[in-house]
Order: sequence, then C-alpha cells, then structure tokens
Amino acid sequence: MAMRISDLRERLRLSFGDQWAPSFAQDIAISELGSRSVDEALKDGYEADEIWRAVCKQCPSETDKYK
Repeated sequence: MAMRISDLRERLRLSFGDQWAPSFAQDIAISELGSRSVDEALKDGYEADEIWRAVCKQCPSETDKYK
C-alpha cells in the first residue's frame, strides 16, 4: 500500500520537529530526488514512499525512529 502524503508530512514533522519540517520540505535538496526538495518532488509526481526513502537515506539519524 502506498504511503499517503499526510503520512509523509507527519513523519517529517516527527523527525525534524514542528518548526523545521516545513522548511526542510520546501528548501532542502535531496540528491536521490534529482536535487529536488520534498515539495518539488511531490509536485513533480514522485510517490510519498519514494520521497520518504530518499529522506531516510540522506538524513538517517533524524529519521531512524520512523522508518
């Protein structure tokens, strides 16, 4: 079953905190996503679970609890 975008956003919030998660999603380029941000990748049609795996690979210590 595919991950919902709301689940992706919740995992980002839990991993990076309420203040940092929106900035992370908007501003941080992720190499696994062709140097797109989370928001850009969603807009370009990437699946939420694919984006989450890329975030986990780039930021393993922040996301480890929510894999």
